[in-house]
Amino acid sequence: MKKTTIEKNILIATRIKGKGDTWCLTHDETTEYLSLTETLEAYFQITQKPYEFRLAPFKGEIYVITTEDMVPTPTKKFNIYGDL
Repeated sequence: MKKTTIEKNILIATRIKGKGDTWCLTHDETTEYLSLTETLEAYFQITQKPYEFRLAPFKGEIYVITTEDMVPTPTKKFNIYGDL
C-alpha cells in the first residue's frame, strides 16, 4: 500500500493591526515582536525544532507546516458467504 502525506498548517502568530510589521505569537499575545524575522526566531527558541513556515500576508498570519504520513485502510475482502 502507498503512504499518503498530509500537510497541516498550524497558526502560530498574527500581525498586530495598525502597528506595521509588529507580530505576536498566538500562545502569548502580551509580547510584541518588531519584525517577521524576530517572530520566527522567538518561535524557534520556544520549540527548538526547525519548521517550514507559510505566510498569509493579507490575513496577517504565520503558520507552521507539519506533515503526517497516513496509511490508507485496506479494502475489505469477502468470501462467498459475505464474511471476511
